[in-house]
Amino acid sequence: AEGACAWSRPAPLKGAAFTSFGSFFSAGLGDPLAAKMPRIMIKGGVWRNTEDEILKAAVMKYGKNQWSRIASLLHRKSAKQCKARWYEWLDPSIKKTEWSREEEEKLLHLAKLMPTQWRTIAPIIGRTAAQCLEHYEFLLDKAAQRDNEEETADDPRKLKPGEIDPNPETKPARPDPIDMDEDELEMLSEARARLANTQGKKAKRKAREKQLEEARRLAALQKRRELRAAGIEIQKKRKKKRGVDYNAEIPFEKKPAPGFYDTSEENYQSLDADFRKLRQQDLDGELRSEREGRERKKDKQHMKRKKESDLPSAILQTSGVSEFTKKRSKLVLPAPQISDIELEEVVKVGQASEIARQTAEESGITNSASSTLLSEYNVTNNSIALRTPKTPAAQDRILQEAQNLMALTNVDTPLKGGLNTPLHESDFSGVTPQKQVVQTPNTVLSTPFRTPSHGPEGLTPRGGLTPKPVVGTTPGRTPLRDKLNINPEEGMADYSDPSYAKQMERESREHLRLGLMALPAPKNDFEIVLPENAEKELEEHEVDETFVEDSADIDARKQALRDAERAKELKRMHKAVQKNLPRPSEVNETILRPLNVEPPLTDLQKSEELIKKEMITMLHFDLLHHPFGEQLSGKKGKGPGFGSNNAEHMAYLEQNPYEKFSKEDLKKAQDLLAQEMEVVKQGMGHGELSSEAYNQVWEECYSQVLYLPGQSRYTRANLASKKDRIESLEKRLEINRGHMTTEAKRAAKMEKKLKILLGGYQSRAMGLIKQLNDLWDQIEQAHLELRTFEELKKHEDAAIPRRLECLKEDVQRQQEREKELQQRFADFMLDKETFQAKY
Repeated sequence: AEGACAWSRPAPLKGAAFTSFGSFFSAGLGDPLAAKMPRIMIKGGVWRNTEDEILKAAVMKYGKNQWSRIASLLHRKSAKQCKARWYEWLDPSIKKTEWSREEEEKLLHLAKLMPTQWRTIAPIIGRTAAQCLEHYEFLLDKAAQRDNEEETADDPRKLKPGEIDPNPETKPARPDPIDMDEDELEMLSEARARLANTQGKKAKRKAREKQLEEARRLAALQKRRELRAAGIEIQKKRKKKRGVDYNAEIPFEKKPAPGFYDTSEENYQSLDADFRKLRQQDLDGELRSEREGRERKKDKQHMKRKKESDLPSAILQTSGVSEFTKKRSKLVLPAPQISDIELEEVVKVGQASEIARQTAEESGITNSASSTLLSEYNVTNNSIALRTPKTPAAQDRILQEAQNLMALTNVDTPLKGGLNTPLHESDFSGVTPQKQVVQTPNTVLSTPFRTPSHGPEGLTPRGGLTPKPVVGTTPGRTPLRDKLNINPEEGMADYSDPSYAKQMERESREHLRLGLMALPAPKNDFEIVLPENAEKELEEHEVDETFVEDSADIDARKQALRDAERAKELKRMHKAVQKNLPRPSEVNETILRPLNVEPPLTDLQKSEELIKKEMITMLHFDLLHHPFGEQLSGKKGKGPGFGSNNAEHMAYLEQNPYEKFSKEDLKKAQDLLAQEMEVVKQGMGHGELSSEAYNQVWEECYSQVLYLPGQSRYTRANLASKKDRIESLEKRLEINRGHMTTEAKRAAKMEKKLKILLGGYQSRAMGLIKQLNDLWDQIEQAHLELRTFEELKKHEDAAIPRRLECLKEDVQRQQEREKELQQRFADFMLDKETFQAKY
């Protein structure tokens, strides 16, 4: 019996937190019924990712009221757990971000105002009730750990190994394993089939009833047809409809009364229009200027009447004084306690002491005794050194509130007596806690009589002095000025007094001077020679020694100087380097012709050779000092002898030195070239070349040059073989394809960016274009209808006279026939009367 009733600690839930009642019994008590008891499955445990997804899909299909039907999809969860999981975790409106400081303060404040009312507190904070309760317990445990001086790095609410989570619905889902159990796979397939089934029992039943109704109608129709064929007519009973039969009668019909109806009351009675009230002035109402003029006239009349009745008041009102100035009463002061003679004596004594002290200071007396006796005893001490007091340290309100709640929770019974539990100050002025505003103390109001005298601790030392500590000072009891050292030194060290500070400064200077005099003589003599223009530079760059320039300004100024120097250097370079144009990696020096050839060169040819030589020198100089990007990175350095290019350039420049020209020489050369160009234009008789002509000449010149990839050089097209031409064209095609691929990638990237940037505008433009097209179609339709109606109007205008003539003829014919019939009727009536008279 003892073994059957002894319960052990519940076994930790494994997997999806399923266990059996047999695991709750102690296995070592020898109970024979423990092995025979059936395994009972308990629903609950940690939620998995698949279960969350099935729950979301089920809520989307069945809604948030059929939790039993939703729970039937999850074998391991009950309806209550499914509902709690949805409302505590899966609902999209739940806020799962970190708790802010304001939310924590509001939570502790509301927990104090409304304890245990988490359903009321939750919507105020914007969290769920479970989140509020959990975070509230977390803050209490954290405050308890801090009180016990324990480590607060770990979460105090974190479960230890072997413990069961009491609220698994508020925790994130466990990821799915790669190899699921058969039960889980079966549950997943069943849920997928059920959730994908849109034709449920009700839909099937409705379809079946509709099909039966149709079959019944067809059977009745066939039966009536067979009876009609046999000669038996069956009148179909029509069901009497409730209400109005709109096919058989006119709804709400009111039949008119027999006879003629008097329509004289329907004749329109026109009213006489009063055009006097239709003026623009009457429609707009009274203008502001007219209203102000009327008020001004009233003020003038009122002022005129006031002048006649009360002239002084009117004068004061016109002069800007609204009321009479009251006559001031005589100032009554109490009798003086000190006479004028006594005040003069006090002033004389003060002036005498001040004159004596100034005389002692001017004479250079450094005796500390005399300087102390002749101290300054003014009423107000204006040279008190003040220092801004420290701002009080901010208090952790959240920790204080948590400690208050912990203290109230752990309070003992009041039967023991004693003092109440000490609590920190709190605020009950509203639902939300007040924010603590930190203010800087006002140093203006910190006068010696108001501020407690705590010695030199709050003052900045002057003159390199170290303040002495003050022990046991009482605020307000130490005399403010004790120059004769009547009180002990610990309480009388007034470092704010300027005379005392000057005395200490003189002593420190004297001590420093004696220390410097005790230094040994220098062993080496140094002479500093300033440059000749040092004084001029100092005058130009004279800056206030107290001003310290910002390092960012210094860096900006240096960068600006470097940029200016770089810009000047760039202007001195060649145009190809300035514009960063591609430059050849090798220089072809064979374009030069020897000067001693037969026949000899002309002057023009010699000048051309000199220009070519200067161009080759410039190319060597640029390749050595300003290499192109690909040449610098070595991308084209696969050919033979590429590494020795710099040596070749240097060797060539040693034989043919590069001459640098000044800015003025370059300017003169540009002017000469411009003049020569004008002379050539006038001589050849043409003006400015158009871009089309320039492009045509460029294409013609460029087509005569051919690149040979096998030989890595350029040559004339008419000197190349057919094979070289084919290789050159293949190389050009490969290069163009590479350019096309690069540009296509750039275009795709830019298109993607523009699609992201202009997607909204494009969709808006498409919508506007569609609207515009619709409006244009409507306009065209309206124009078509207008032209149609115009044509109809023309035809109608032409046909109306003919119709009128026809109608007039018909009316005339009808009148004649009616007249004839009336005549016959009169004759017949006459015959009738005659016959009646005879018979």
